[in-house]
Amino acid sequence: MHFRYLLTLSLLLITAMGTKAQIDTSRRNGQADTSRPRLAIFAPLYLDSAFDATGNYRYDKNFPKYFSPGLEFYEGAQLALDSLRKDMTPLSVQLYDTRSGTPLQQILQDSSFQTTGLIIGAVSGVAELQQLAAAANRLHIPFINVNFPNDGGITNNPSLVILNSTLKTHCEGIYRLIQRNYATRPVVFFRRKGAQEDRLKGYFTDIDKTTASVSLKIKYVTLDDDFTATALTPYLDSTSETICIAGSLDDLFATRLCQQLAFLNKSYHTTIIGMPTWDNIDFTQSGYAGEEIIYSTPFYLNPLDSLVKEIDQNFRARYYSRPSDMVFRGYESAWRFGKLLQLHGKDLVGSLGEKKFRVFNDFEIMPVFLNRQTMTLDYFENKKLYFIRKLDGNITNVN
Repeated sequence: MHFRYLLTLSLLLITAMGTKAQIDTSRRNGQADTSRPRLAIFAPLYLDSAFDATGNYRYDKNFPKYFSPGLEFYEGAQLALDSLRKDMTPLSVQLYDTRSGTPLQQILQDSSFQTTGLIIGAVSGVAELQQLAAAANRLHIPFINVNFPNDGGITNNPSLVILNSTLKTHCEGIYRLIQRNYATRPVVFFRRKGAQEDRLKGYFTDIDKTTASVSLKIKYVTLDDDFTATALTPYLDSTSETICIAGSLDDLFATRLCQQLAFLNKSYHTTIIGMPTWDNIDFTQSGYAGEEIIYSTPFYLNPLDSLVKEIDQNFRARYYSRPSDMVFRGYESAWRFGKLLQLHGKDLVGSLGEKKFRVFNDFEIMPVFLNRQTMTLDYFENKKLYFIRKLDGNITNVN
């Protein structure tokens, strides 16, 4: 594993030019074609931290975990760019390290950046999101925010595209899922105390007021941090399946709730619907046996998909490891939006919702109007969610 990352970092260091690296997907007579659409990819690579001034790796046999997401995103994007090169898709690609010594704002103001036609970014926080979105709005080009599930308080910016759907969108999706599949079942919203939990509850009560269908009769229950199964039983129905919404992003609350409901599943039939953060929780342990667990995600990888298998085999052969979700997000965003950029050029903003060039997921990129009175377009967001069901180690996709 350490060798894999060291190899990737070394290759990046060799090709990097200051804060950026040039990647060509087509050349004419060995020379770069300046007429190609220009794509800028931003990722936290930490090249300045990884190597000293003489090019020696700083961490000996260790590898900081915080290096991984940016490098894996780059690896996936690089695989896509290799495929685009073979496909003869003419693009000029600049890779920027957002953790270099050069401030991001200086990179965005550089004259060489001003002819960029599309920005794709693995974003590390609100400040990065805001700076990249502002630059995209100034240049009137799209900024694909691949991983950060937040609008960062941004408004009136039709250049921003959020692929990793916001928490509000997940709540809307969960509500519709229950309306569609469990409308006649009792629904209980279990939560803990906290500002974030108040926000989640607020999303659901707002949806109750605005839904075009029959609203759900949700019972809201606040639990102590050390709750046990006996605190849950008064809200469960022994004669009917109870739908339990886990109204918190806290992993400890999530695992405790699932384990306590699994303990009760011989007497009470329950289905738990959780948050998008549950993708990182291991539900194969015996403490969850017999419990049906569902959560939402905008990124679903079908293990039977031929390209998923191909990328997995490529990584095993090249790096002796399995690719993470950031690898697939890097590949998907670089391929899909790179192809759309080449096809539409300066008219790309109005074509982001096209279904062309699907890779792994069916994105539904929709306009978001935060203020319905002014109807000002604030940004675009991927509204397509997949619902993953896990039961005794088996994983299926719920419609």
